[in-house]
Amino acid sequence: MSNRSIISTENAPAAIGTYSQAVRVGNTVYLSGQIPLDPATMEMVTDSFEAQAVRVFENLKAVAEAAGGSLGDFAKVTILLSDLEYFAQVNEVMARYFSEPYPARAAYAVKALPKDADIEVEAIMVLKG
Repeated sequence: MSNRSIISTENAPAAIGTYSQAVRVGNTVYLSGQIPLDPATMEMVTDSFEAQAVRVFENLKAVAEAAGGSLGDFAKVTILLSDLEYFAQVNEVMARYFSEPYPARAAYAVKALPKDADIEVEAIMVLKG
């Protein structure tokens, strides 16, 4: 595909598997799921759920910026949680990073996430033509 490009930045955790941080196809950018890894140390943030969520959105912000966009360009966000008890906290943290009109969103509780994270978030971003 000639219109496909790989997005990579040192300001977000390096991929720890067979995937890219993001892939751009035309004006659409597909951001891989981010867990609360500190990009500088590649260590998990474990202080609190809030700290994990903040790290995840900071990681997504860095990848979005590397692709030439911002969190305001997100069209869809998918949130994976270790427990739905964190749902209200996710809303509170998201309110710091997003303003209306908000992206579409889905949130799921899952059995487990990589490195025992409590949150993982992936996104689809559409860049302005």
